Amino acid sequence: MKNRITLLGLGNILLQDEGIGVHVVQAIKDRYSLSPDVELVDGGTMGLDLLPIFQDSRKVLIIDAVDFGKPPGHVGTIEGKNIPSVLSAKLSVHHIGLSDVLFASTLMNETPPEVCLIGIQPKNLDVGLDMTPEVRENFDTLVSMAIKKLADWNVECVLQSPLRSSK
Repeated sequence: MKNRITLLGLGNILLQDEGIGVHVVQAIKDRYSLSPDVELVDGGTMGLDLLPIFQDSRKVLIIDAVDFGKPPGHVGTIEGKNIPSVLSAKLSVHHIGLSDVLFASTLMNETPPEVCLIGIQPKNLDVGLDMTPEVRENFDTLVSMAIKKLADWNVECVLQSPLRSSK
């Protein structure tokens, strides 16, 4: 039986707002103590290498930059079967990999019962280590939404240090 819950941060930290998922997962790791059945994964731009995560988890929470077609900094949630259709025309190469992973896990009948994507509309994907102000201003919102979703999934999340924005 799949017992693991996975918090998966996606993105390329060398491309400004694109790295948001990786930064959020790191912030949660630094700030919170989570139930032992939760695995925090820096998925970076791993593509199909992420397949075992989807095969071995009962729930997967993905944090990423997503083109919602909204103003920069907009935060949204997409769940279940709606995720692949939203990621079909995306901002960077790793999204194609995520769509492929979701498709492959569905084809193999090994999709976790629950998959949720919390995303933020990026402003800039140029080379650079700093997030844009619009994304940085909503950083703690992403962290809070991820913690709330984990709590909804009955994950114990204990704050270890005060909230602070990354970068």
